[in-house]
Amino acid sequence: MLTPDFFAQDSAIVAQALLGKVLRHRYKNSWLAARIIETEAYYLTEKASHSSLGYTETRKAMFMEPGTIYMYYSRGQDSLNVSCGNEGDAVLIKAAIPYTDTLSPAENIKIMQQLNPANDGSPRPINKLCSGQTLLCRSLNLKVVNWNQKQFDQKHFYIEDIDHTPEKIIQTTRLGIHEDRDAHLMYRFVDFEFSKFCTSNPLTKRNYIEGVDYKILT
Repeated sequence: MLTPDFFAQDSAIVAQALLGKVLRHRYKNSWLAARIIETEAYYLTEKASHSSLGYTETRKAMFMEPGTIYMYYSRGQDSLNVSCGNEGDAVLIKAAIPYTDTLSPAENIKIMQQLNPANDGSPRPINKLCSGQTLLCRSLNLKVVNWNQKQFDQKHFYIEDIDHTPEKIIQTTRLGIHEDRDAHLMYRFVDFEFSKFCTSNPLTKRNYIEGVDYKILT
């Protein structure tokens, strides 16, 4: 399980280091799991961050110790973040892909599909189950009311290092940020190998130019 020391670093460093890590949440008697492929860093000192608007009880987790879970509602749906090194800084876990192993066998993906069906009620495609911050939370049954301002718990919900580091990372701008709120900052990070499953793939976005709109880090 990742410890608070892992999160006690600069947000952008944490955002990149989380790529390839595995979220595990216990749902009834099953461990649902997803490998992180997309993250966004946020800082107290920039306008897009919730904490830049000041301390409130709702935003309290961003001002708590590194490694504190910060969940909020994004358009009415649950969204997962973790506080980082400096007070008011955090990382948003933006997208993931279902992960299977002995603890989280392949049949558990069916549970995730039941939790997060397609709009017409049919099973959502596996690679689309966690391709967005609210889809991720729905597939893993992560809810604001259960986890906001809490610490990770190896018996119920934690992030695991499976000793996988992406060979290449795409660095680009965050999504859904108004141009007046530091939209130009390249604080979004995507695992290159799984970029086609992220929220919005920078490599295929029309008019995006490498070196201008995104960078590839190795």
